[in-house]
Amino acid sequence: MTAASPHSDSLVVLFGATAGAYGAKLGSDERELILLVWQVVDLHSKKVGTLHKCLVKADNLELSDECGEVTGLTPEGLSKAEPLDRVLQQFSQLVSSDLKALGRNTYTFCTDGQLLIRQVLHPEASKKNLLLSDCFYSFYDLRKEFHDCYPNVAPVKDQTIHSMAEYIGFRINEAEEDFGVWQVKAMVAIIFSMLPDTCVADHRFTVPETVKYKYETGPCSKSEAVDSETVIRARGLPWQSSDQDIARFFKGLNIAKGGVALCLNAQGRRNGEALVRFVNSEQRDLALERHKHHMGSRYIEVYKATGEEFLKIAGGTSNEVAQFLSKENQVIIRMRGLPFTATPEDVLGFLGPECPVTGGKEGLLFVKYPDGRPTGDAFVLFACEEYAQNALKKHKEILGKRYIELFRSTAAEVQQVLNRYMSTPLIPTLPTPIIPVMPPPYTIAAGSVRDCVRLRGLPYTAGIDDILEFMGDATADIKPHGVHMVLNQQGRPSGDAFIQMKSSDRAFLVAQKCHKKMMKDRYVEVFQCSGEEMNFVLMGGTLNRSGLSPPPCLSPPAYAFQTAAAVIPTEAALYQSQALLPQTRSQQASAAVAAAAAAAAASPAVTYYPTQAAQLYMNYTAYYPSPPVSPTTVGYITAPQAAVAAAASATHTPMLPQPGALVRMQGLPYNAGMKEILSFFQGYQLHGDSILLLYNFSGQPSGEALVTFPSLDSAKKAVAERSGCRLGRHCVELCLI
Repeated sequence: MTAASPHSDSLVVLFGATAGAYGAKLGSDERELILLVWQVVDLHSKKVGTLHKCLVKADNLELSDECGEVTGLTPEGLSKAEPLDRVLQQFSQLVSSDLKALGRNTYTFCTDGQLLIRQVLHPEASKKNLLLSDCFYSFYDLRKEFHDCYPNVAPVKDQTIHSMAEYIGFRINEAEEDFGVWQVKAMVAIIFSMLPDTCVADHRFTVPETVKYKYETGPCSKSEAVDSETVIRARGLPWQSSDQDIARFFKGLNIAKGGVALCLNAQGRRNGEALVRFVNSEQRDLALERHKHHMGSRYIEVYKATGEEFLKIAGGTSNEVAQFLSKENQVIIRMRGLPFTATPEDVLGFLGPECPVTGGKEGLLFVKYPDGRPTGDAFVLFACEEYAQNALKKHKEILGKRYIELFRSTAAEVQQVLNRYMSTPLIPTLPTPIIPVMPPPYTIAAGSVRDCVRLRGLPYTAGIDDILEFMGDATADIKPHGVHMVLNQQGRPSGDAFIQMKSSDRAFLVAQKCHKKMMKDRYVEVFQCSGEEMNFVLMGGTLNRSGLSPPPCLSPPAYAFQTAAAVIPTEAALYQSQALLPQTRSQQASAAVAAAAAAAAASPAVTYYPTQAAQLYMNYTAYYPSPPVSPTTVGYITAPQAAVAAAASATHTPMLPQPGALVRMQGLPYNAGMKEILSFFQGYQLHGDSILLLYNFSGQPSGEALVTFPSLDSAKKAVAERSGCRLGRHCVELCLI
């Protein structure tokens, strides 16, 4: 089989088009490839192979108006074409045949600019899990080569096939040739005009553009110079995204070594943002064109950032960290919940021989407070993905009397965590003095009644009207002044809100019906909680559908629980409430809000948010950072664009009360999960969302769970038939709540 080579005697002139934008915006709209045209050129003999034109069947056959007009293609014609994977196979076979006919073996692509290779082929192949051959990782940019040969012409960014052809006197007749064909013929003529014996400059194709095969990890020093023209900020990332996922999102562009820095919030969790550093400004500018491209079903916002911001997140000064990260191309795993007495030998023994640590003890980095006390966290290096996967399988296994959590991590995260403890905090603490933000009668009661819900993952632009619209008919069940937006310590939206409902039943129903509904193209998680749990989360604990885990600052198994006061900077208290509360869109009130207002017409008007500036500030800076949500996610699932569009445009179904009943399970084995409980209730038509596992304040399974049955009769039947039955070696008791 023939191979691509950066120092070959042959070029494959390649041109393509997508179903969307054309020219300078090619690939900026994520539309799929629909056309490839190519021709082999022998640089020595100046002979050419057969010119090939191949249509590509896209998953979405709808064409933009511009595409249909410029290319002359139709959805009906494309429906008869082959998909991209088969077209690439045909391409390889035809190029090999043409090269053989010309007596050549190797080749390099030559394209009109960077976009076809970097912004179309690589991203689309990545999303479709297609493995591109080596030939797609190097190419000549005809515009740059032309400018090198004719330096007095227009700048590279202003060059087009038309302008280059006009400069050499080549006549283009678009009316006589198919779209794509005349472009390739013109490009071949331009190449021939630059070859020796034709051009005075005696131009040679010797230094191709390259595409990195994979992202390289590595440390970054705070003293390193980082050009601000090479850095972007990506927002809206899934919480479980790794640096490799982000590199995959920017596939085709060259990210600098160690150039992905996942940002942590004041609590130490990933906040859905990352700073990415590219090898040059050209790559950065191409990255900006991927603004609102999708990672799975979520669109990612891409903005310019500065080198200072990147160093603040990724740069480090600790010699210990630098030495730990000096072993390059390692997979980093973060361990949480280690016994404070754990030694390197204990950790190595826990991991076992199936996942050897790089360098043994030298591949472990224990995180400590400035006074030397252990935090219970550590970072571990593994030489390959296989060892790291074996380690992740030990997630929540026991070491001593503690279950250990394992998560993927990055070099930048190691730097952030250590910086947070050994040097100046990344996120400033609140100024003193601090004052309560919600004076009576709007203070959050710290009771155990679970009459509240927590909304997590809100768009940062979401206001109270958006929340009311999101909750639909359930707005009628919100307590007066019961909507509390949560800000971070910098006074910015944290993506969280707490809602006080009129009863625990209403809170339960809202959590069941609104969980993972969409708000502004983002799905929002909804969890039922109590006032006590609400304050618990503000202290740094974790609340999700699996239960409650303690703040990482509190040492299991026992601690004294104290209510965390919501606080506000003194400076912020000087402003009017409108300066902090989002503006309500009274002119654009949703139908759901209007319905709720109508329901309350007989009584005074309901105000859903506190009269004062009552956002809550998460007081996280005193607590140790905890890791992200998912320990094992290594990539993201690609959704078809049609599904994304449908999800984004779907209207929310009004929430109606549904029949159901709760059953409490007691005496469960501590290792029992949803799968075991579903098996226990086989035949009762339950699903995973029907089960809520309960955890104690030490973050360990309590041996209890709440199960939602579709009807009271089915719940009573389950209690009668299954109470006292065994799950494993445990006798499980059931009681109707």
